[in-house]
Amino acid sequence: MCPLSRVAAIVAVSRPARVISLLDPGWTFPELGPEYTERHLRLRFHDVHTPGDEQVMPSPEDVRALLAFLATWERNDSLLVHCRAGIGRSTAAAYVAACVAHPEIDERKIAEALRQASPLARPNETLVLLADRELGRDGRMHKAIASTGHGLSPVDVDENDPFELVVNDGNRAP
Repeated sequence: MCPLSRVAAIVAVSRPARVISLLDPGWTFPELGPEYTERHLRLRFHDVHTPGDEQVMPSPEDVRALLAFLATWERNDSLLVHCRAGIGRSTAAAYVAACVAHPEIDERKIAEALRQASPLARPNETLVLLADRELGRDGRMHKAIASTGHGLSPVDVDENDPFELVVNDGNRAP
C-alpha cells in the first residue's frame, strides 16, 4: 500500500502485476502506461464513513468491481493498492484483498497483521462493511477491523509511508 505521491516510483521499481487506485471524484488517476490497461482498477469515492453533503460513499457497485478485479488476480502476483494518503481507502481494499486471497485465515488475524504493518491504517469502514456483506462473512470482517482500532491519529501526518501486508504464514498479501 502507498499514497498517491509514491505510485509512480513504486511502479517504476517494483513493476506490480496489478494496481488498484481509489481516489476522490475529480482526482486524476496515475498514468501507468499501456501495459496496465487491463491491470489497473480505478474507483472513485471519498474516504468517508458516513454520508455527508456532496460526499460520494463507497457503493456496492464499487465493491463488486473490486471483487471482480481480485477474481482475475493471481495470488502469487504483486498487487499495489493506493489512495491519496495511503491510510483509509487503500488499507480497506488491501484488507479485502487479503481476506479474499486467504479465506482459510481468520479475518481478525488479517486485521491484526494490517495493524502491525501500519499503525496509521484507518481502513474505510464502509468499504469493509460492504465487502463483508458481498462475501457473506456475517460481519466478521467489519468486526475485526473495528476491534483492532482506528490506528494512530494522523493529525500531523499528511500521508502514510508505503508498506507491505504479510498475512500469517509469511505469504505476501497486497
